[in-house]
Formats: sequence, structure tokens, C-alpha cells
Amino acid sequence: QIQLVESGGGEVHTGGSLRLSCATIGATRDYYKVAWFRQAPGKEREGVACMTDVGETTYYADSVKERFTISIDKVQRRVILEMNDLKAEDTGVYYCATDYGTSDGDSCLTTASMLSWGQGTQVTVSS
Repeated sequence: QIQLVESGGGEVHTGGSLRLSCATIGATRDYYKVAWFRQAPGKEREGVACMTDVGETTYYADSVKERFTISIDKVQRRVILEMNDLKAEDTGVYYCATDYGTSDGDSCLTTASMLSWGQGTQVTVSS
């Protein structure tokens, strides 16, 4: 059974940085795609960043481009999200997601494209 465990959330001021980590437990082979999503209060879950073909291609939501970076630590089997220049609108619960299936383009930013999900970690950005 695959288990995803996020960590690294917290509260920071506007302009600050956080590094989220997602431990992937129980995976028997490399995922085809991994992603980070977030959900703000009262809003739908949205894709923030994703990586396909085991790290060959990355996609980002327009709102986080050039501020967030997704990466994979294949040795420790962790999915990392580096977040810089954080804004109040980045506040929300951040979820890690993985899937073995292939996908086209930036469809890995959609919730329907992912099979396994973590429980989420809270990120709060205050002014």
C-alpha cells in the first residue's frame, strides 16, 4: 500500500520561503508523474506544480511560475516543493500526489490525473 506523508508546512511572512517534502512509502517502482496541489478555504483543490516522465518535464500553475520549484530525491524517494517569495494567496493546505499512469502535457496539474494522495500540510502566509 502506497502512503504519502507531507511535511514542512508552517507560517511565514510575505516574501518568505518554505520547503515542503513528501515521503513516498511503499512504492515498488518509480512513479510516472508526481505533483503538488493546494486548497485554500472555500476553494477547489488546484494543481501547483507537477513533474512527468520521472523528472523529465515540469509544469507549473501560472500563479507560482518562477517562485516554486518541484523536484525529486530519488535516493530518499521524496518529492520536494521549494517555495520562494510567498504571497498571502499561497495560503492553503498543500497535498502531494503521485500516479503511475502517463499523461499529456500539463494534465498532471489536474486532480483527476492522480491516484495516490497525502493528508496535506498547512501553509499560512501572513503580511
